[in-house]
Amino acid sequence: MISATFVFAMQDGISRHLAGEYNAFMVVMVRYWFFAAFVLFLAKARTGSIRPAAKTSQPMFQIFRSLLLTVEICVAVLSFVYVGLIQTMAIFSVNPLIVAALSGPILGEYVGLRRWVAIGVGFFGILIVLQPGSQALELTLLLPIGSAVLFALYSIFTRLGARKDNAETSFFWTGIVGSIFMTCIGMFFWEPMAQSDWIWMGILCVTGVLGHFLLIKAYEVAEASGLQPFTYLHLVFVSVMAMTIFGETLKSTTAIGASIVIAAGLYTIWRERRAASKA
Repeated sequence: MISATFVFAMQDGISRHLAGEYNAFMVVMVRYWFFAAFVLFLAKARTGSIRPAAKTSQPMFQIFRSLLLTVEICVAVLSFVYVGLIQTMAIFSVNPLIVAALSGPILGEYVGLRRWVAIGVGFFGILIVLQPGSQALELTLLLPIGSAVLFALYSIFTRLGARKDNAETSFFWTGIVGSIFMTCIGMFFWEPMAQSDWIWMGILCVTGVLGHFLLIKAYEVAEASGLQPFTYLHLVFVSVMAMTIFGETLKSTTAIGASIVIAAGLYTIWRERRAASKA
């Protein structure tokens, strides 16, 4: 899981570089082409046919869920460029708290008073990062906020879809729908790319596949609740990369706010795991 978060941090850094030089939609489109090829290969290798992986009783739901992730990736990549890696990931770290808040009304799960308090504390941490009272709230900050909300919705709907479809089916639809959607958009933003950047694009595609492979292997051998705390290392890896490679600075307010959000998130994960063990 730690290796997966490190690989995903590398992916974010490469996306930041490429989207800073070329159109972000084109970068995401090529990334999805490789992703689609990977899910097709995976489905073919496991069952000898793509039909079992593609078979679902809720195709419109799978399309909607997949589009949520596709739009989220586009918004996140744009945020890397216009807001920066550190602040984007600091705000994005509120994602587990949004998931916890939405799991009640959407999934019908019980969220106790203590978890609601933790959610409130986490959102207070985000306010420290944003500093709405000390400076004009820039519109670009809506990008990381939107990314966090979209990914939380994607996570919720993925959990909801798992009630009827297995992980392999959801993974298949995610890659195929995203590839089709991004091709319809990205083809209008195609730009010639330098040969050296095609190498970076290849590495970006490989890190995407490698990250998902490591993630799948991690979930095969451990419970999701036990692995979830390690995802916060993503922010650590991204911050080190942003400061050393892209010259970003870590503001004290960002560090304090992110620490509060992470602490609240870890507490929420612990409470969820404890409730699950009691059940």
